[in-house]
Amino acid sequence: MKMVIAIVQDHDSQRLADRLTKNDFRNTKLASTGGFLRAGNTTFLCGVEDARVDELLSLLDDTCGNREQTVAPVTPMGGNADSYIPYPVEVEVGGATVFVLPIEQFERF
Repeated sequence: MKMVIAIVQDHDSQRLADRLTKNDFRNTKLASTGGFLRAGNTTFLCGVEDARVDELLSLLDDTCGNREQTVAPVTPMGGNADSYIPYPVEVEVGGATVFVLPIEQFERF
């Protein structure tokens, strides 16, 4: 048994939740924030049998693809303005950060 923790952009979370349910992966969804853009994320917790981990990772890869997004930088406040870029820039967003952890025991009550 493994615990798969997947952190995805909010943009991908509903589509991923639908696909997890459709493919019979039980999951818990948590709102989270962080990363480079300080944008909303969703963290999925999935208890998965060892034999289905690769299937879940493939589903994550297919659902949470990278894409380009234009972002307007935040004006530096009290920081070093030397590295400030005063115009919108294209950055790569999306994808998933995934952790696969071994589970010693699993109970459902």
